[in-house]
Amino acid sequence: MKRIMIMALAMVALCLSSYAAIQTPADTVKVGVYVISVHDIDFHDKEYTIRFWLWFVYKPQVPNPDDPIRFNFEDQIDIPNAKEIEISESIADTVRGKVWVQLKLRCVMKENWRVENFPFDEQKLRVVVENTIFDQSRLIFVADKDDSKFDNVESLDNWTVDKFEVTTNVSLYSTGFGDPQPDRRASIYSTFIFGMDIKREAAGLFAKIFIGMYIAFLISGLSFLSDPSELEPRFGLPVGGLFAAVGNKYIIDSLLPESSSFSLVDTLHTLTFFGIFCILAVSAIALKLDNFGKKDKAKKINMIGAILVVAFYILANLYFVIRA
Repeated sequence: MKRIMIMALAMVALCLSSYAAIQTPADTVKVGVYVISVHDIDFHDKEYTIRFWLWFVYKPQVPNPDDPIRFNFEDQIDIPNAKEIEISESIADTVRGKVWVQLKLRCVMKENWRVENFPFDEQKLRVVVENTIFDQSRLIFVADKDDSKFDNVESLDNWTVDKFEVTTNVSLYSTGFGDPQPDRRASIYSTFIFGMDIKREAAGLFAKIFIGMYIAFLISGLSFLSDPSELEPRFGLPVGGLFAAVGNKYIIDSLLPESSSFSLVDTLHTLTFFGIFCILAVSAIALKLDNFGKKDKAKKINMIGAILVVAFYILANLYFVIRA
């Protein structure tokens, strides 16, 4: 019985090796990229636009009457994570016995932005390139790491590129896309991936988007300078500041995608709302003491409350901003 099993396994191995021997080896295609620019970064619509040169270098294919389809990257290129793909230029040449194809592309990419630390956010941009016709058994991408670059001057405004890399991988699709051949229940395609890790230069943007919120808190804090018995400034200024802070938050939220996570924007505005509430609470306590004739105690509570509220607000803001 053992001898029969060994002979059967040997025959299977022989059949597999013979089958592999008659299979056409996959063509190796060297792929590289030069990123011209990344612009129109839109957080609300979860997209950005990228312009780049893409090139392919490979050996000329041997004509095969049984398989007349040949590489034509201008028509066969696919970028799965792109909304729009536009090829503006296509150049093909033969150099030292190898085919050299260059494509200039403009793509609108979809992106799930990470906005937890906005505007001190860091993003990872990735572009995945595939061939729509030839799977991994026919085409294997090899990354041109030496010549792949990005334009240091034009590529990005107000962002710093921390890392740029090109690599290759495979994409597995759990379908044969209707292939009538038996046992085609999955497809594997070679992929070329390029991308960059970017970090925002956020100091100026932070000042622009949060200046209204901080001014609203300062206006609210001015109520501490009024006498505890003066109702209009003691309560009118904080309420006006609260409405201004709420309006500022709505403006910032309109720039960002919807998210269930609590971001830095939410945290700082929550601190402002809580700080204004504390100002109103101190004013209410001081007013109550003043009504009972305890004017000195009311002024003392007002002073202590002002110091605690302002100190807490400043320290809490510094903590969350530095941590971001």
